[in-house]
Amino acid sequence: MIPDLYPRKVPKAILFDWDNTLVDTWRTVFDAMNVAREAVDRSSFTIEEFWQRPHNSMRDTAVELFGEHVEKGMQIFYEFVEKSHLQTIRVLEGAEALLNDLKSQGIYVGVVSNKDGPHLRKEVTHLGWDPHFRRIIGARDTKEDKPSSIPVLAALQGSMIAPSHDVWFVGDSIVDVHCARVSGCIPIVVGEGEASQQDDIVHAKDCSGLMELLKKL
Repeated sequence: MIPDLYPRKVPKAILFDWDNTLVDTWRTVFDAMNVAREAVDRSSFTIEEFWQRPHNSMRDTAVELFGEHVEKGMQIFYEFVEKSHLQTIRVLEGAEALLNDLKSQGIYVGVVSNKDGPHLRKEVTHLGWDPHFRRIIGARDTKEDKPSSIPVLAALQGSMIAPSHDVWFVGDSIVDVHCARVSGCIPIVVGEGEASQQDDIVHAKDCSGLMELLKKL
């Protein structure tokens, strides 16, 4: 269902979040965060505590996570991710079919994620998905991370498409909804998390549901 304040038309561009939107990598992030916290004498998170945390970038949460041991904590976190993320990544149901459909329609597609840029692009390449995306923007690729609008502008650079209701921003978290709003894009939420309860969003159960929504426009 598309709220009345948004146009009912196929977008010129779609920007995707990555984790928990197109792929599942949460366990690697959860384990990496806890290994790093334990190394700097901080308590590990339960799974419930992990999911309750906002989905901000490591750059924006490192002080909270590691206190005065920011550099050590971040180093351990990124080393753990580097060793394991390609072995544990899982494509979410309907994601590849959705990307193939968007490519066939010629819609501009990019990624804006709070995952560290180099790790993000390695995962995209590992899945063979580079041809699907015009630009892939991760954390630390721009001077600010989501929910800032700066990564959105970077993802659309050179496209001649401005952030507007011609652009869908697809994600699973409240950070993604905020990013869409400050950028002037239409917020699309996939999944049944807290973000799906926000006002004035477009909601799809999953990537397959999003593809069905597009077919009705």
